[in-house]
Amino acid sequence: MAEVTASLVKELRERTGLGMMECKKALQEAGADIELAIDNLRKSGQAKAAKKAGNIAAEGAIILAAEGGVAIALEVNCQTDFVARDANFSAFANKVAALALAARETNAEKISALDYDGVSVEEARVSLVQKIGENIQVRRAVIVEGAALATYVHGLKIGVIVAFDKADEEVTKQVAMHVAATNPLVVNADDIPADVLAKEHEIASAKAAESGKPANIVEKMVEGTLKKFKSEVSLLDQAFVIDPDQKVGAVLAKAGLTVTNFIRLEVGEGIEKQEVDFAAEVAATQAAAAAGQ
Repeated sequence: MAEVTASLVKELRERTGLGMMECKKALQEAGADIELAIDNLRKSGQAKAAKKAGNIAAEGAIILAAEGGVAIALEVNCQTDFVARDANFSAFANKVAALALAARETNAEKISALDYDGVSVEEARVSLVQKIGENIQVRRAVIVEGAALATYVHGLKIGVIVAFDKADEEVTKQVAMHVAATNPLVVNADDIPADVLAKEHEIASAKAAESGKPANIVEKMVEGTLKKFKSEVSLLDQAFVIDPDQKVGAVLAKAGLTVTNFIRLEVGEGIEKQEVDFAAEVAATQAAAAAGQ
C-alpha cells in the first residue's frame, strides 16, 4: 500500500476544504489514492451537510446572465477553488442566475425561495451541499439595465457589467475588460461620494502636515493628492489599459459612446477569510496525540 504522506494530506485538504485528520483518514481508506479519496468523501457528504453551514465560504464564482437590456451578476460562494470549478456547482450557479434574472430579483433570501425544477433554490442548495460536502451560499446579486450592455468575466472571480447608451461590440467589450482590471469606483469624478472625498482629504492633510512645509505648500500638496485620487478611481479619467496613452473618456468620446452605469463584483469581497497555518496545525495535532498517550 502506498504511503500517506503529509504532502498528500495537504493537497487533499486544499482541494476539499476538509480537516487534516479527516483527509488523512480518507487517504488511508483509499490506499493513498487521492482521486478515490475525493470520490469517497463526496459519497459520504450526505451525513455531513449540516456541519458545513458554519464553514467560511469565501471562494466561489461570479455568474453573469443577460436578456435584452437587462443583465445580472450573481455571486455564489463555496469553500475551495476545487469546488468552484466543479461541474455540479457551476450548473447550480448558472441555473440560479438565470432564475434570478427572469424574476428580476436581487435579494438573496427571495432568490432562495424561487422555484428550481419543482423544489426551491434553497432545497437545491442543501442537496448540493450534501453531494459535494462543502458549504455553498447564494450571497448577492446586482442587476444592471441599459440600452446596450457589455459583460466580462475574468476567470471565475471577477464579473463586470457596463451599460452604454448604444452598442459598439469592440469598444464596449474593451471597456468592460478595463473595469475588471482597474476596479474604478465611479464613472465620473463628480460622482465620488462626499464622505469618501472627506476621508481622503483627512488622510492627505495628515500626511502633508508631516512634511513640515508652509501651510500654502501643504494645501497644494493636499490638492495634488486629491486630484490624483480622483483620476485613479474615476473610470473616465483612468488610463485605458489597452492603450495607456489614452484616457478611457477619450476612447469613449472617439467612439461616440457614453457609459451610463457599471458594476464590478469580485468573489469574497468583504468576507473575512480564515488563514490556516498547516505546519502549526500538524504540530498541534501531534502535541495533542502525545498528551493523550
